[in-house]
Amino acid sequence: MSRLSLLGAMCALLFGLFSTSILAVESPQATSEQVSQLDINKADANAIASALDGIGMVKAEEIVAYREAFGNFRSLDELLAVPGIGEVTLEKNRHRIVITTD
Repeated sequence: MSRLSLLGAMCALLFGLFSTSILAVESPQATSEQVSQLDINKADANAIASALDGIGMVKAEEIVAYREAFGNFRSLDELLAVPGIGEVTLEKNRHRIVITTD
């Protein structure tokens, strides 16, 4: 293989790698996450488990049980009183949770 054809092959390879990485960076759909908000005072356990990160059915049922026992949540920080909900879990989901007071 001549030096010229080897150089051409290397350029083609580098161009292919470079153009692929540019496409990945310019594609906002590939990196953006759609976040829907959940009303913690109205949602059932299934909705809570599917909408919140790190919350499975057991924790979701505990959230609903707490709400039924003590009434609607008045602040997001009140979720910390639910067994199994800690600061990390709350912070991961803070932007997903809304609280209504009706």
